[in-house]
Amino acid sequence: MNVFYSDEQGHPADGESLRSFAERVLVAEGFPSETEVAVYLVDALEMATYNERFMDRKGPTDVLAFPTETLVPGDPPRPVPGEPPLNLGDVFLCPVEVARRAREENIPYEDFLHFLLAHGMLHLLGYEHDDDAAGEAMERREDELLGLIGRSWS
Repeated sequence: MNVFYSDEQGHPADGESLRSFAERVLVAEGFPSETEVAVYLVDALEMATYNERFMDRKGPTDVLAFPTETLVPGDPPRPVPGEPPLNLGDVFLCPVEVARRAREENIPYEDFLHFLLAHGMLHLLGYEHDDDAAGEAMERREDELLGLIGRSWS
C-alpha cells in the first residue's frame, strides 16, 4: 500500500499510527497492494478554505474526503497489468477541530482522530451515509476497522 502522509499543521498527532491505520484499512477492504491514497493534516484556516470551496460550507470541519474513483463498498477493483496503480484520492483531517469535538463529546483525541480517518477512507472506498441503512453499514465498518487496532470512538 502506498499511503502518502503529510502533516502541514502544528497540533500533535501520531502520524505513523495514522499512516499505518490507513494501510490497514486498505488491506482489510481487499485493495491491491499498489493502491495509493493521501492523508493530509491541515490547520483550521486551510480546512475552512477547502470546506467553503468544495462543500459550500463556512468554517473549518474535522474531515473531508475527495475520492478520485466511484467505487462500490466491498468490491475493490482488480489491478490492470500495464496500468498505473489505483489512486483512491485524498483525506484531509484538521486535528485542532478533531480535538475540539473530542473534548465536546468526551472521546479520547487519538481514538477520534483514527475514527475520522476511517470515516474519510471509507468515503474514498464508496461508503456513504445518505440514508439510514447506508449510515448503519458505514458505522459498523468503522467500528470493525477501529477494532483491528484496539481503538473505539463511542
